[in-house]
Amino acid sequence: MLNLAINHMTTPRLSRIELLDLAKGLGCVGVEFRNDLGRPLFDGEAPEAVGQRARDMGLRIVGLSQVYPFNFWSDAIRDEVASLIKTAKACGAETISLIPRNDGTGLGNGERQANLRLSMRAIKPVLEDAGMVALIEPLGFLRSSLRSKAETVEAIEALDAVGTFKIVHDTFHHYLADGGPMFPEHTGIIHISGVVDQSLASSEIEDEHRVLVDRHDRLGNIDQIERMLAMGYTGPISMEAFSPVTHAMADPAADLARSFEFIRGRLASKAA
Repeated sequence: MLNLAINHMTTPRLSRIELLDLAKGLGCVGVEFRNDLGRPLFDGEAPEAVGQRARDMGLRIVGLSQVYPFNFWSDAIRDEVASLIKTAKACGAETISLIPRNDGTGLGNGERQANLRLSMRAIKPVLEDAGMVALIEPLGFLRSSLRSKAETVEAIEALDAVGTFKIVHDTFHHYLADGGPMFPEHTGIIHISGVVDQSLASSEIEDEHRVLVDRHDRLGNIDQIERMLAMGYTGPISMEAFSPVTHAMADPAADLARSFEFIRGRLASKAA
């Protein structure tokens, strides 16, 4: 049984109610809401009401995104973290997402680790006081100030913050970062999306190329999911597609159903 979920970025044209209805209809365990869709979070509805609606439907709010760039600490970032935690608690979200700077700055060895630990050290007591988990998402782009899951896990363990911070295993970013170790015991969510354009060099692949997972995918989603499950991962697996092509889906329920069925079928055939 796959614990599938939908990130609102996959269907940004849908309202928060329509997203919940979609997830329910597809048999998902929950959804991820975002504050970067160009409109008020939850379309302006009170977070308490959204959380209650999700619970009434038997759905979880598995994540609330995002604070950016969390690893360049400032008073403004501190306030954003506190505000997102407050909203997450109000709606019953299980996690908040922390996204590293992704503009080509802070890349130096030593600099990036120091920036990461400074922010984590400041955020840790706030999370602990709230009983909240933060998901750190390494981004595989060459311009990212945090590409390595291993580097992130090292910081989590060094700061005695296991369970307070977890990582996102994003199949897209894992591919762009040239793979490497997987850390199911430190992973709070898996993000999945596909890239089907075979003409692009890895360095040319961007968020705009992220579509639903199907048989043309070049990122190795099925292999990555299979490995994580085999190593004991049991958490949510959330579709997060950024492509304008996906955003323009005329029938997202049908398209997502086909993608989810493809994933289930391929995993079942590999297990047979």
